Amino acid sequence: MSEFDLIERFFKRGAASTPRLAAPEAPDPVALGIGDDCALLQPAPGMQLAVSTDMLVESRHFFADADPAALGHKALAVNLSDLAACGAEPLACTLALALPPERARDEAWLGALAGGLLTLADAHCCPLVGGDTTAGPLTLCITVFGQVPAGQALRRDGAQVGDDLWVSGTLGDARLALGALRGEFALPPEALAAARLRLERPTPRLALGTALRGIAHSAIDISDGLAGDVGHILKASRVGAAITAATAFDLIAARAYLTGTEGQFDSKHLLPFILTGGDDYELAFTAPPAARAAVQAAAQRAATPVTRIGRIEAEAGLRMINAQGHSTPLAARAFDHFAD
Repeated sequence: MSEFDLIERFFKRGAASTPRLAAPEAPDPVALGIGDDCALLQPAPGMQLAVSTDMLVESRHFFADADPAALGHKALAVNLSDLAACGAEPLACTLALALPPERARDEAWLGALAGGLLTLADAHCCPLVGGDTTAGPLTLCITVFGQVPAGQALRRDGAQVGDDLWVSGTLGDARLALGALRGEFALPPEALAAARLRLERPTPRLALGTALRGIAHSAIDISDGLAGDVGHILKASRVGAAITAATAFDLIAARAYLTGTEGQFDSKHLLPFILTGGDDYELAFTAPPAARAAVQAAAQRAATPVTRIGRIEAEAGLRMINAQGHSTPLAARAFDHFAD
């Protein structure tokens, strides 16, 4: 199968088969898709273009035996998560795909990969409009394009002293699954299944991101660990933050399946997964205390749970506050591919 046959068979789709979020009378944001030297996108009037790129590399970001449908899903999900953190709506995406020869010949594997990616793309009206394929170590690099009303993008540099610090969903489950799959420890089957779903099929919080426009002062997606990613907000906004330890510990959903293993998976063991584990793809954001009701209403509209975990302070740095009110400094350090 040639490169062009592969694209035509597994990744090219007609415009009529691509769902759209916009009203039927609205212009199609994709003026030209796969098949030419460039795709042509057309953001709505008054909108700014939001663009982000992420890649997944075999043995660095996923195991060699990863389920191809889950891999296709995750490759797009991690990029859509960036749009969510910006408060942007998806327009389209491109895929640059490097394939080892054995994968290029495996039609069942390719079909599952494309199916996982395109199913998520359909769910968020984000058509695949181009890209490239080549031979090489298995690598998926996706670029997403979105739009956000001019001046309304959620950014990292807007946090203000006195803001509440919030997170969406749950944290730490992906790192829990990774540890079990690496053989670092054993998990009960129910715990592994729940945690592995969060590792391999993260949920991009696009509805929450758009609902927070005009409410949140700042936002970021949690890809490299809560402490490090919140640290990016603190650095950009020139502020500090305090996180409540008990609230943070409650964020790991797989705890519900760890009955009888408390000695191995108590707060001492699980807090690092929450703070530095990564691969959660939830949103961390700040908003003024007066907006608490608005935040909860936005979360309800987005069908996404949110938890208030701390506050923004004038003193630089990130701190953890325990039940007795004692403060412990935290290293606001994110995962670094060239240092970790």
